[in-house]
Amino acid sequence: MAEARLPPSDTCAASQRTDSLFAAVYDRLKAMAGRQRARADGATLNTTALVHELYLKLSATRELQFETPAQFFDYAAQAMRHILVDRARERLSLKRGGNDRFVSVDDTTQQIADGVAERTLELDDALRRLERADPRAARLVALHYFAGLALPEVASLMSVTKRTLNRDWRFARAFLYGLLG
Repeated sequence: MAEARLPPSDTCAASQRTDSLFAAVYDRLKAMAGRQRARADGATLNTTALVHELYLKLSATRELQFETPAQFFDYAAQAMRHILVDRARERLSLKRGGNDRFVSVDDTTQQIADGVAERTLELDDALRRLERADPRAARLVALHYFAGLALPEVASLMSVTKRTLNRDWRFARAFLYGLLG
């Protein structure tokens, strides 16, 4: 796991600690952005833009305080999820004539983007159901899928054994596959 140390709280303000933690993981988030952009073939929100939106959200909300990397990653994962869901809703709203803007896009690109938006909302609904069924498994999915942490890193942040994490991961995948499959 990339080292994400927080400066001592008695020498820095909460915003400086948050900025420091974000800076410590920024390169890692950028690398994730490149991989996700290549996989998505440009059809979704650029992950670099997502990381930047996350930073803007953190900067605008200075009362947030993260004493540990786990708190930061929990917040970042949830914030990224909400940003993606908001983008998907906005995309589908525009498709139905919201904001009455017309942009010329070829049909294939538009269909791919609409499909990604619809799938994002389906995933959000499935994650809400998972949160009700098993909050720890839902947190695992958020940290692994949205924050991009490797499973061993998630186990460490969640203070669970790898065996427990693997069991939760199998459950979460089966649960989500059953809803989305």
